[in-house]
Amino acid sequence: MRIGINGSSQMNSLDAIISGAKTAASDGFASVWLAQIFNADALMAIAVAAREVEGIEFGTAVIPIQPRHPQALAAQALTAQAASGNRTVLGIGLSHQFVVEHMWGLPFDRPVRHMREYLEALDPLLRGESGDTHGEILTSVGQIDVANAAPPQVLVAALGEQMLKLTGRLADGTITWCTGHKTLNNHIVPTLNAAAEAAGRPTPRIVASLPIVITDDRDGAKAFVAESLQMYGQLPSYRAMLDREGAADPSDVAIIGNESEAFEAFELLRAAGVTDFAAAEMGRNPDEVAQTRSFLRSQI
Repeated sequence: MRIGINGSSQMNSLDAIISGAKTAASDGFASVWLAQIFNADALMAIAVAAREVEGIEFGTAVIPIQPRHPQALAAQALTAQAASGNRTVLGIGLSHQFVVEHMWGLPFDRPVRHMREYLEALDPLLRGESGDTHGEILTSVGQIDVANAAPPQVLVAALGEQMLKLTGRLADGTITWCTGHKTLNNHIVPTLNAAAEAAGRPTPRIVASLPIVITDDRDGAKAFVAESLQMYGQLPSYRAMLDREGAADPSDVAIIGNESEAFEAFELLRAAGVTDFAAAEMGRNPDEVAQTRSFLRSQI
């Protein structure tokens, strides 16, 4: 299991993104993952940071598809590939109904079909080929040409059964957030792997991102994580995965405790088939920050 850093907390500052990536690379981590939320553009940040930081993979976790036409996203992703020397992984997702409809004024109808048509349109574009997609939801006719850019891996933030099956058929893997090891082991990984095998595709990449705090004050840290991430326990897609896990809120699936407890949690993730762990470090003070980073380095 490769260990990476979820650097999404730094997305409001380009300097912080670059600094965090430099530290992650020097510490020996395999990857840095950046979310597309309501701050810096993740792919643009990767293109800039990767010109300054060598020896580490960059990934988006994740970019919502609704505001970006496949041709626009393909151009951005291939530009980031060229800038990074082909070290970029493209993670995409559907966002959430409230965000899409109420904040962007866009439809959230038939999300699985939307993702299927999007992937079908995106795939030839990322390979530099001409695409001709006329779907029920989107149309994409054209070609994107960016020199020295290899097609990036495409990962889909898939949680539900139909989305996992679609991802197994058409993408390279998945990225999960606040999804516990039991749900990964019993639902995410087997559903995705079976779909990929049936489609004759390679074994998918499974990137699991979870909050992590190495601390002796487990109760205090758990309360901090629960309050900080309360929103994720209310969004329907994450709520469904927490319910599968038997978790009340994201703090119940976070990795919180001493190094021995964290190691046991890592072993469960490895056993579930997770290929990459993207650590969302949440130390409350300098000691917890240092302890958490030290433990993560020990797992490389």
